[in-house]
Amino acid sequence: MGRAFEFRKARKMKRWSAMAKTFTRIGKDIVMAVKEGGPNPDTNSRLRAVIQNAKSANMPKDNIERAIKKASDKNTGDFKEVLFEGYAPHGIAILVETATDNNNRTVANIRSYFNKCNGNLGTSGSVEFMFDHTCNFRINPEGIDPEELELEFIDHGVEEVFVDDDGILLYAPFNSFGAIQKELENNNTEILSSGFERIPQVTKSLNEEQVADVEKLLEMIEEDDDVQNVYHTMKE
Repeated sequence: MGRAFEFRKARKMKRWSAMAKTFTRIGKDIVMAVKEGGPNPDTNSRLRAVIQNAKSANMPKDNIERAIKKASDKNTGDFKEVLFEGYAPHGIAILVETATDNNNRTVANIRSYFNKCNGNLGTSGSVEFMFDHTCNFRINPEGIDPEELELEFIDHGVEEVFVDDDGILLYAPFNSFGAIQKELENNNTEILSSGFERIPQVTKSLNEEQVADVEKLLEMIEEDDDVQNVYHTMKE
């Protein structure tokens, strides 16, 4: 198995945020998708992907429809995607993906978390190069041979395919998302969820006390309402 498999396995073992926080994140994704491509999922591939993820997270249909309707309102503000980079204690690199309607607030909050935990908020490009930006798809495994699927999708950018309890997972570089989504839909393959992740190229092992120092910072960041995802180079 490759790095994507190990990364996914480690993240599944971590505690996930409360359902309310998950719905808030998806709600922001819906707003950004609608503002970018309109409220019709048939003509908005990004919105189709977000709706699939919402269903995968057991978000009620009424909630999804309300979020789309709200996002379609011209008076509803948009969210800007902003990436923060920095270092936790003990040389652990951290990437923070945010979706914010008030960048000044978000910058101040993220900086304060790093400062409180003896970390350092870096400049753009300071740690991003340490992570591979990937896309992933989780599909219904029924009637599908993973090895044949991998051979079929190599030309579309897929680099790793593996099976877990949630279905068949495909991993590819970030810029392959559109081509893979289109091909899966053309084949009438059921996409259960999809998304993007940043996989660390190298991870660093820490002792128990050092891990606690880093976890303290990660928890503060993850609890912020503007934060969508957090990635780091600490070995889990």
